[in-house]
Parts: sequence; C-alpha cells; structure tokens
Amino acid sequence: MAILDKKSSQHSIDLENKYGAHNYHPLPVVLSKGEGVYVWDVEGKKYYDFLSAYSAVNQGHCHPKIVGAMTAQAQQLTLTSRAFYNDQLGVYEQFVTSYFGFDKILPMNTGAEAVETALKICRKWAYEKKGIPENEAQIIVCNNNFHGRTTTIISFSNDPVARANFGPYTEGFIKIEYDNLQALATALETHDTIAGFLVEPIQGEAGVYVPSDTYLKEAKALCEKHNVLFIADEVQTGIARTGRLLATCGNCSCPEKNCSGTPDVKPDILILGKALSGGAYPVSGVLANDPIMEVIRPGNHGSTFGGNPVAAAVAIAALEVVRDEQLAVNAAVLGELFRAELAAYIETSSIVSLVRGKGLLNAIVINDHEESETAWNICVALKENGLLAKPTHGNIIRFAPPLVMTKEELLDCVRIITDTLQQFEP
Repeated sequence: MAILDKKSSQHSIDLENKYGAHNYHPLPVVLSKGEGVYVWDVEGKKYYDFLSAYSAVNQGHCHPKIVGAMTAQAQQLTLTSRAFYNDQLGVYEQFVTSYFGFDKILPMNTGAEAVETALKICRKWAYEKKGIPENEAQIIVCNNNFHGRTTTIISFSNDPVARANFGPYTEGFIKIEYDNLQALATALETHDTIAGFLVEPIQGEAGVYVPSDTYLKEAKALCEKHNVLFIADEVQTGIARTGRLLATCGNCSCPEKNCSGTPDVKPDILILGKALSGGAYPVSGVLANDPIMEVIRPGNHGSTFGGNPVAAAVAIAALEVVRDEQLAVNAAVLGELFRAELAAYIETSSIVSLVRGKGLLNAIVINDHEESETAWNICVALKENGLLAKPTHGNIIRFAPPLVMTKEELLDCVRIITDTLQQFEP
C-alpha cells in the first residue's frame, strides 16, 4: 500500500461517524486484517480477538479452507435466486441435515432472518397441525432474550434501548423468566393456544447466563407434554462454541464426528447462523423434521439470497473444519482452563465477582452497576494491551475467542486479562 493510500484509524472512524448511521458503539479500533485468532489494525498493531464477531468466527479469521471454498464457488456461480435450482444447494442441504440430524433445512442469510423464519414455521404448524384457531397462536419467550432486532423480535424484547420508539409491536408472545421451569409450566397450563417455546440455551447478550443443568431437558419435556414446539436459538451458542456441537447436545465433545446421534435435548426447530459460515459470508438456516417443515409450501417464505451457491459451498467447508479440527473438543478443554484461571484471580479480586460460561463462551461480572463505565474502560485498556473484547449490559465483559486457539495462546490471553484487571483494582 502506497504511503499516500494509508488511512489512519481516526480517519476511518471519522468516515463512519459522518456517513454511517450511528446504530453501534464500537470499541475505538479499526481492523484491516485477520488470521486465526489474531486481527491487526490499520496501523499494523496485532490483537487477540476475544469476541469472534459475536461467535461468527469460531473457525478463526480467514480460514483457508473456508475462503478457498468461497472464492472457488464465486468464480463459478454466485446467485440464481430460488427461481431455479442450482448444483450446490441440494448437496449442502443433504450435508447439513445429516450433520445435525434433521429431515429438512430452510436456508436463510442472517440470524435474525432465521429467527423470523422459525416463528413463521411455528405459527403455521400451530394452525395446520395443532388446530389452534388462526391468528390466536402464542409463542413463549424469555425475559432478557436476544434473538435479533427486527420489528417482530423487538416486540418481545425487554431491552428498552432496542424497543423504544419502534412500536406498534407485534402481538402473540408471552414473556416468562429464564431458567424458571415453574413459570414455563404455568404459562403452558394457563393458555391453550401456545404454539412454541423460543429459548437460547445460554443467554449470550444478557451476559452469558448459563441455566441450571436440567433446565433445557425439563423444558423440552414440558413442551412435549403440551404439544408445543421447542425452538432452540443456537445462532450464537451453536457450532462448537460451548464445547459441544450444539449447546443442547449431551455431555459429549464431538471427538470424531458430531453430536447429532446423542442429543440431550433435540429441538423441534433448530436455528443456526453466525459460525455456520465461519464468518466468511452471511449464512443461516432453520432445521426441523418433515411433520413440521412440510407446512411450508411455495410462496410461503423466501429470500433471493437464501441458499445461494456461495453460501452452500462456504457452509459445508465451515462445518467440515469444525468436525475435522475437533473444535468442540478444543473449546471444552480451553473453556475449563480459562474459567479455572480467572476464578483463581477472582478469589483475591475486589473488582470482579465471578466468571461464568461454557466452552469458550464466557463472561466476567464487574463489581459495579450497569450504568458504570468501568467495564468499558477495562475493554479499552485490554485493547491497549493487545486483546479485543466488548462489554454487555454495562458491567459484564464477554470473552469468546476463535475456537482454533491453542493452550499457549489462551494462557497468554489470561495473562493480558488479569494484568489489565489489576490496573483497576483499588
């Protein structure tokens, strides 16, 4: 790059601030390159990425197999729409349904699109299969959920920042407390028009809130008892992030293939996105078995880009990387190490109260109120020390590095984190 073409970080930030909508509050770093667990800013400084684009880059930045599949397919055929068949989609659909153990997939592009798709499938199933009167179906959701920011999704959010001044809101949702089986049982017993229960196996945006060990399994049993669809939003927790192929899987760590043969909880509808493409391309999907998915017929739902040839090729490569490099195993082992190391630090800390998570989806809670800027300031200090992370809910810092991280790299990151936290101790 010629000297005259070089742009400073501040120049890039100024351009975004002037010409882009201010719908994000990014950390003040401008990235221009990524490889594996590392990213570099425009000035050439190297950082550990401890966010992984909100768990989209589980396979590491610019994984050569994924990028190779993307570029090869992009040179052959990029888009046909679904007006025609293409030679990649059916291959991908066969691969992904076998990989996760479902009959069908409805391919989309983004996580929020996939959630909206799941809601539509659930409602249509309720009217055509369960016999709920049309327009009366209700879906149970949890407080502090995060499923996206479309109009329908924010209708059942209790985040005032996401909701304020975007009404009127979509009806048909009942909100209950997360990790509360009695609340779910009461809602199911009180209403006879419940179509589904939409839940995150771990509430990531809420601060990596991990439910009790039996919550998901018992919630699925309650849904089965009342003929209600159990809908698992694994956009963030899926694809090996929590030390399992899916967070709803049992205690296996996918040492050879995947967890589809031994699910602890088998969702009726599974929602995937983010790492389904390894962060290389927008790919999402909704999986279900035939008795549910058959309610979708031509014209009911669609997307010009959903199921495009590039997405199909990329997703196959991304899932092969997870399987072949045993990323679920690595996430399980390194996650245990990370929490143990942080817990040891917290024993004598005055600023951090706890560390929680599963696999390599973790968070620390800062001993401060949500409106405090302490967590933000810690993340800025982490950036200066060579590690990128972001706060959530004010006083919680989420840590989610790429799953290709090694033990040595993880311990180096723990050193950076603890050294940085030490700077904020009273």
